[in-house]
Amino acid sequence: MEEMLQGPCRSWRSPTDPSCDTAHVTHRSPGHPLQLVPHGACSPLIGCVSTCSGVGAGGWTPRVSNRSQWLQIDLGDRVVVTAVATQGGYGSSSWVTSYLLMFSDSGRNWKLYRREESIAGFPGNTNADSVVRHRLRPPMEARHLRFLPSAWNPDGRIGMRVEVYGCRFRSDVMDFDGKSSLLYRFVQSTRNPMKDIISLKFKTRQSDGLLLHRRGRNGDFFTLELVKGRLLLITNSGTASPSPSGPGSVALGSLLDDQHWHSVLLEHARQHMTLSVDRHSRQFQARGQLSHADLDPEISFGGILAPGKSVTFQRKHFDGCLENINFNGEDIIDLAKKSASCPQGNASFSCSQPQSVLVTFPSAGSRLVLPGTPAQDGVSISFQFRTWNQAGLLLSCRHPRGSTGFVLSGSWGSLADLHSPGAGLNDGQWHSVSLTARRNQLSVVVDQVGVSAVHTALPLETHADGSYHFGGCLSSGSGSECEASLAGFQGCLRLISINAQEVDLISVQRGVLGNFSSLDIDSCGIRDRCLPNRCEHGGRCSQTWTAFHCNCSGTGYTGATCRQPLYEQSCEAYKHRGESLGRYYVDPDGSGPLQPFPVFCNMTDVPWTVMQHNSSALTRVKGADQNNPHWAVFQYEASLEQLRAIIAGARHCQQMLEFYCRRSRLRDPQDGTPLSWWVGSTHGTRTYWAGSMPEAQTCACGLAGNCVDSQHLCNCDADQDEWTNDTGVLSYKEHLPVTRIVVADAARPSSAAAYRLGPLLCQGDRSFWNSASFHTETSYLHFPTLHAELSADVSFFFKTRASSGVFLENLGITDFISLELRSPREVAFSFDVGNGPCEVTVRAPGPLNDDRWHLVRAERNIKEAWLQVDLLPPGTHTAPEDGHMRLQLNSQLFVGTATRQRGFLGCIRSLQLNGKALDLEERAEVTPGVQPGCPGHCSTYGHLCHNGGRCQERPRGFSCDCELSAFSGPFCTQEVSAHFGAGSSVTYNFHEFYPLSTNSSPHAASFHGDMTLARERITFSFQTLQTPSLLLYVDSFYNKYLSVILAKNGSLQIRYKLGLHEDPDVFNFNFKNMADGHLHHVKINREEGVVFVEVRPGASLPQSAPTTCAHHPYPLTALSPAEPGDHVDEDTARAGARGFSGCLSALQFERTAPLKAALHPGRSGRASVLGPVASSECGASPQVTVEACKGNGWVWAVSGAAELGCAGHTPAITIFLAPSPGVVAVAIFILLCMAAVAVHLYQQRSLCATTEVEGPRKQGSNAAAPRCELGRPDTVGGEQQAGL
Repeated sequence: MEEMLQGPCRSWRSPTDPSCDTAHVTHRSPGHPLQLVPHGACSPLIGCVSTCSGVGAGGWTPRVSNRSQWLQIDLGDRVVVTAVATQGGYGSSSWVTSYLLMFSDSGRNWKLYRREESIAGFPGNTNADSVVRHRLRPPMEARHLRFLPSAWNPDGRIGMRVEVYGCRFRSDVMDFDGKSSLLYRFVQSTRNPMKDIISLKFKTRQSDGLLLHRRGRNGDFFTLELVKGRLLLITNSGTASPSPSGPGSVALGSLLDDQHWHSVLLEHARQHMTLSVDRHSRQFQARGQLSHADLDPEISFGGILAPGKSVTFQRKHFDGCLENINFNGEDIIDLAKKSASCPQGNASFSCSQPQSVLVTFPSAGSRLVLPGTPAQDGVSISFQFRTWNQAGLLLSCRHPRGSTGFVLSGSWGSLADLHSPGAGLNDGQWHSVSLTARRNQLSVVVDQVGVSAVHTALPLETHADGSYHFGGCLSSGSGSECEASLAGFQGCLRLISINAQEVDLISVQRGVLGNFSSLDIDSCGIRDRCLPNRCEHGGRCSQTWTAFHCNCSGTGYTGATCRQPLYEQSCEAYKHRGESLGRYYVDPDGSGPLQPFPVFCNMTDVPWTVMQHNSSALTRVKGADQNNPHWAVFQYEASLEQLRAIIAGARHCQQMLEFYCRRSRLRDPQDGTPLSWWVGSTHGTRTYWAGSMPEAQTCACGLAGNCVDSQHLCNCDADQDEWTNDTGVLSYKEHLPVTRIVVADAARPSSAAAYRLGPLLCQGDRSFWNSASFHTETSYLHFPTLHAELSADVSFFFKTRASSGVFLENLGITDFISLELRSPREVAFSFDVGNGPCEVTVRAPGPLNDDRWHLVRAERNIKEAWLQVDLLPPGTHTAPEDGHMRLQLNSQLFVGTATRQRGFLGCIRSLQLNGKALDLEERAEVTPGVQPGCPGHCSTYGHLCHNGGRCQERPRGFSCDCELSAFSGPFCTQEVSAHFGAGSSVTYNFHEFYPLSTNSSPHAASFHGDMTLARERITFSFQTLQTPSLLLYVDSFYNKYLSVILAKNGSLQIRYKLGLHEDPDVFNFNFKNMADGHLHHVKINREEGVVFVEVRPGASLPQSAPTTCAHHPYPLTALSPAEPGDHVDEDTARAGARGFSGCLSALQFERTAPLKAALHPGRSGRASVLGPVASSECGASPQVTVEACKGNGWVWAVSGAAELGCAGHTPAITIFLAPSPGVVAVAIFILLCMAAVAVHLYQQRSLCATTEVEGPRKQGSNAAAPRCELGRPDTVGGEQQAGL
């Protein structure tokens, strides 16, 4: 029952009137009649809305306070509603604390008004008297409003007084019946010369139909049409067949067939087009030469009208209403009313579209129960549905007497186990279902296509007293609980018919027919959560009724919205992950718009990023002049924007440009006009050449003053008949990379030119080590406000000894975002976007205030908040699906605390916000309490220095000192290998024979006085095809030695001879022939009385030895000792006499690398080389990991006493090859001074003192130093030295 209340309705303003927000509708005082329709438990009764005399009296208070009540207002005509305001009931404890607002044109088919695209509710009142006003952004156009209380005063009841603010809405409408159309012709002089602007509104219940079409010359046209509820703009330049899914189509909007008004704006300026639908816009370039100036002066609306022309592009006519059609300021519908335009068919100037009542099933528990109707021979049920869910219970039939019923469920591709011919029924479109049950046969038709028929063994009985259940769930057995395997339907239904009688859903809503639970009748609440697509970087969006999901595969990103990059930002970052040189994908702007792209990373101490182009060969030019110049365009593997991002972040960039000339000048000598030039990233002509700078406008020789002709500033300008060149490096970052080279002086007689452009090389990453040190808790750095409305990400490194502190924070009026170290083991990410404070924490197993660098990454998007510390499992917090999405911040971003309490003490570096680096050092230089830079990196990255390399601090990072390692490279991981040719030798002396009081080298062995060498560690790799071969020989002045040989059968033998008169102790490992041309790794480690030997097979290498090392990347070589003397056993002598051809790699004796010293003589003066010894890459084959070797390696432990006594002499190591007959090719001698009596391997005794003092150990070294007690202090450095 409707009830009339009195209230004012002042004259409506124009939407552009500043007073448009004045209260125009209220029911608080007498005035113009305003129709209010209360609904709920008291609907049929008079007095549900109370009124009182006097201003501000009265209000609406239903008898029953529940969420099924609403207050409906008829404004009399469509208006632009800009704001609403509420109060509680006058002089009562009744007020509403939150409510929903719905709107409609006709009083049917209601739509929920949403703020921020997600928030549906409005905060209400906290008392009965205060006024709470909400501005509607954007405004809405409606005649009917409905206020639905969702919460109210718990100590009172629902009570409301309302005001509505708005303006009059002007409307010119045309109704198109699916066969009619409108043709508008105009004269060219009325057109905007710069662009065409078309605007209109439409509403329809049909998913397909053409809105407008415009033709041009040569088959050019564009068409705006609805296709499956989306608006498609199809452009065609006459060169291709038009297609809705082709490259010339742009789609926007979704679910536009909902019988609500939608606004469209199309702007066309030359080839540039902008399409806007409701709140969403897209800009794009029209195909070909489709300019607005080339189109015909006529437009057809609702269908294609082309009198006198052939129409090959047929499309379905529009069935619905168009409103306020405007072309360049002309009102088309108003002109049509005056017969200035030509309507065709049954078009009318009103909107009389039929209205259907819809019903929404918002949850899996929503259900609608309808009674059965009499039928003679069975039952027929039809309806239409739309949903995003993949499965759900649609319909079940239950009879009271237990006879056979049926269940209709959907897996969208199958219905009731009756398979549909195609899937995709969860696409949000309307789909029709018709079910017929007669006797023992059940048939289902979906979208007018027969799905299947099922015959049942029991008869299907139909009863008038039965019921049909839509949605809900099936009860399990005799209980009332639902079956877990079959969820209820979530979506919308309409046009429900039972036995050819359409169900009156309004009667259901009023409680007259059937019953329902948790339904929204007379509205369809479906939303397209994938519009706009919140999946970033090309992620593919899919959705259910309540949520959307992003598929990030193939994008280079991950995370809930595909925002987290999978790749590092630079080669510098890859290096500090421990990666070696190679090809990598980099993402220089992180979560920014640029896609990742491939580069080559050369991992030097400061890594180089190498970016290749398509023309690296030398290009010769002849016949080019100013009328016909030679143009070369260079295409890189990355776009220009991507290259600029790399260049901007690098410390230094350069590109080698070689320009060769013979009578080919760079400038015209008469007027200085450039005859050859190059173009950089800014597309400007560059006339300075390699080795020079922009301000010089010359060449390198001009700056150095050594050009071939002193009268010119470039060699080529000398115009000589001989070839010369202007070659050098371009290093001005702002002009790189070179994108074009132009040559225009190679057509004269004998004139020619040639050029070669090298790859773009960029070194380092300026942001990776950009850091600041905070020395007081009140210290902070400030930056511009963080842009984080819908999504934001932060990453940085920190190190500290403090137990807590705020890393950064940004504040708004109520919103905020903050990252802090909550405790020594916990990092917290806090924020508030309007849904209340939220927090994500990550707890570490160990302390984070250990003065080491720790990485923090945090992200907040509309789906979740995410926090990760180092490589620990991330913490997440799921955002509410229908909550506030936008983070509103207005203060500056503070690195440190904004409140000067709980500030951060320590260092922060490499701070990235939304993929952009903040320059901490620049801001720290002018901020008290903060210093730029932060020392101390080896505690974090020292583990990257392998094989005995020592970590050394640098102002911006660290480096690995490989001096004492047998390896080289940035991380001491590249094996130093040598190929030994016939007749070559290498000799290495540990120390010169100085008096005992002298020790000039800090790396020399300190074998002075009485001491004992109780252990040694030796590692090397070898490769050979020859047997027998001597691999290693350790000797002393007293004829005691250690030899490692390959026997005649290729087995490995280790021989220790420490007694004066005994034969050597032989350990034979005959598991395989190791002279097989493969690389083998050997490790010998003697710990006093136990010898450990480990042998690992290497990668397979070629089996034939090359004639020269230079012709083979992995040369096969052999290792043989020099003549060891008469005291050597026969097998060792025989192996040495055979010579050695092969490769020796990564030779390490304790902390000395003799082979490395021989190949790099500048490092040490102890090594000398005789004969052809060349660096090789035989040891650089792919290494086998320890895990991979567990089944293929062999390790032995041989017990026994082993002590090498020493007294009175200085030891030395010698590696040499002697080309005399019967001598050894290569030997490694360790000349150890012995005591009067050598100690046998099994006697476990020594004549030297055995007390050991651990020698100094270099940082980062993994090699254990031998320990001996010194007879007297070593004077080097004023400290006692021990070790080798």
